[in-house]
Amino acid sequence: MTEIIFLVETDDDGGYVAQALGQSIITQAEDLETLKKEVKDAVHCHFPDETLRPKIIRLHIVKDEVFAS
Repeated sequence: MTEIIFLVETDDDGGYVAQALGQSIITQAEDLETLKKEVKDAVHCHFPDETLRPKIIRLHIVKDEVFAS
């Protein structure tokens, strides 16, 4: 695997939640910079063998806006 993709959404309580697509990895943080660090740490924990670890981490950030018509 050369790449892993995380779906990033805003959390109802504030901050962000990131969930890997196709893997059992999920993490959260208060801001995007911290989330990047948390995601990287989670990937390293999930793939302790460096040869099996994805080389690229992609964050797909989804923003859901709701407004009155």
